[in-house]
Amino acid sequence: MSKRYFLGLDVGSSSVKASLVDTESGKCAATTFYPETEAPIIAIKSGWAEQDPEMWWTNCKLCINKVKEMANAKAEDIAAIGISYQMHGLVCVDKNLEVLRPAIIWCDSRAVPYGEKAFRGIGADKCLGHLLNSPGNFTAAKLAWVKDNEPDIYNKVYKFMLPGDYIAMKLSGIVNTTASGLSEGILWDFKEKKTADFLLDFYGIDKSLVPDVVPTFSIQSTVSAQSAAETGLKEGTPISYRAGDQPNNALSLNVFNPGEIASTAGTSGVVYGVLGNVGYDKKSRVNTFAHVNYTEEQDRLGVLLCINGTGILNAWIRRNIAPEGISYSEMNELTANIPIGSEGLSVIPFGNGAERVLENKETGCSIHGINFNKHNKGHIIRAAQEGIVFSFCYGMEIMGKMGMDIRKIHAGKANMFLSPLFRDTLAGVSGATIELYETDGSVGAAKGAGMGCGFYKDNNEAFASLEKLAVIEPDETHRQEYLSAYAQWKENLNKIIK
Repeated sequence: MSKRYFLGLDVGSSSVKASLVDTESGKCAATTFYPETEAPIIAIKSGWAEQDPEMWWTNCKLCINKVKEMANAKAEDIAAIGISYQMHGLVCVDKNLEVLRPAIIWCDSRAVPYGEKAFRGIGADKCLGHLLNSPGNFTAAKLAWVKDNEPDIYNKVYKFMLPGDYIAMKLSGIVNTTASGLSEGILWDFKEKKTADFLLDFYGIDKSLVPDVVPTFSIQSTVSAQSAAETGLKEGTPISYRAGDQPNNALSLNVFNPGEIASTAGTSGVVYGVLGNVGYDKKSRVNTFAHVNYTEEQDRLGVLLCINGTGILNAWIRRNIAPEGISYSEMNELTANIPIGSEGLSVIPFGNGAERVLENKETGCSIHGINFNKHNKGHIIRAAQEGIVFSFCYGMEIMGKMGMDIRKIHAGKANMFLSPLFRDTLAGVSGATIELYETDGSVGAAKGAGMGCGFYKDNNEAFASLEKLAVIEPDETHRQEYLSAYAQWKENLNKIIK
């Protein structure tokens, strides 16, 4: 008897990744990604960022064929499909479901004035009370930009979508979305539990352009005959899960309940926590979206903290401060004898653009308290990693004021979480236990598909096979030293942002 698999697709801005998860063991049987080099981003003007959605679809097809080949899987062996995708993007299609213009992706900033205008025009109380965010530079504002600046294209729009909605459409020929997806576009009214018509009205956007809303975990559509011919999948295969990359990363780490946290620390860093009641930050320094298990009956909200200057700072230190040719682990060795707090040296890590957690201020990166008679490269390396941790904790304090009690952090064992210094400092300052796992977004999307088609009864069954690689407990004996270093760092930051 042949094995059965769930297929997970993770559509990022750098590449598309696909994984097959064995339905019985819950283990990843095969995984691949395309392209092998980073996918291009079109930037015609400063602050713009676009991609061709057809490129995503082409890479999806290449991934599907390759991952099937790697696992020796046939079309009929795939039981269901799940999709993870880059958040906040905009795809516009006409009545023939043809793309009208390149997708405006998450890192494009052209729509900032549209979000600001809506926030002022509608009012802070209404926006925050219903949307839980400022309209900002998200999908709704991007569509408003298209309406004003490309009216000929806007007049042809039949439906607008998020990137994951587009891939589901290419697989099935059906256009739909989720409440979680609409919330990340700032198009979901949490008070009325429906599409945010008042924001569409403000922008003058026709409500008929919004796709039908389906549950995150459900048979949302099935693979069409045309798609089956293009992909080698079986016609009728269910598409049963869809979520943006950060909610999906949390799902991948089995983060579903209030107080649980998922974190990543690559080039930029993310802390994503689950809130069990409707809440928001009045200054929109963190953003609140519907989590994957949000329903009209149950509030499960994902609070997203994004820090731009994380791993990119560590990489900069390696290139420009550390001895030439040194590895990241060797960098950490240079800090072995440097005490907590780097003997008064602090690094403010915000050197990768404006930071939302600082109310969109662009402070740059800076070093404070350097003493030529005491500090060396090891001090700078340690202070940089401590600064990254402190920026996480600064945002986590905002999340705490929203009612989130952070006691446990789930993370993949990758990027900055490979550093014992980083992990120990994060546990030491936050007081939270860190659990490291072996997983990724495409595997999570596959598990989500298993939940959506009813194979798994709940998340605990779906993630019973999730392998815990390490547990880092807070070092209580040095807690005060960590907190003192953090307090000094905040004092230096406050001097800059005041």
